[in-house]
Amino acid sequence: MRFAGFCLRTRLDVFGPALAGCAGVMVAVVVSCAAVSSAAVAAETADAKGVWIDHTGRGAVEIIDCNGRLCGSVVWLRDEKNSKACGVQILGNVPPIKPGIWDGGWIYDPEENAKYSVEISFASESKLKIYGYAGMKLFGETMYWTRAPAGLPRCKA
Repeated sequence: MRFAGFCLRTRLDVFGPALAGCAGVMVAVVVSCAAVSSAAVAAETADAKGVWIDHTGRGAVEIIDCNGRLCGSVVWLRDEKNSKACGVQILGNVPPIKPGIWDGGWIYDPEENAKYSVEISFASESKLKIYGYAGMKLFGETMYWTRAPAGLPRCKA
């Protein structure tokens, strides 16, 4: 195997001659680097604005631009019994700090009736990483929201 310029010859009778030597490891390294690089490019060019299904799958939040900062309100609910939550603002005042990362605003947790600080970034083009924290980032919770399909029906606020 090749690692950091060294080639360790191993006998891979089980896997055959195709995996013997250094080529297999080099291909894996190149593929891994390409995957990391494409995720970074996606994060820099992706837009957080749009409709996102929350981590519970019970609701969706539309994120919009509010004077250069992100804000968002509930626009879809799986269970119509929770219709009073429709239109409730969940995110507010979240400024961009660098491409693909927003931090310093707030997120509202309706189950606890509490607001927390929030950092938003991309896990992939179709997933947002939402990190809610209280005071210091050491104490928080990570949630992943998925981009909603086009045509998701909206609740009536």
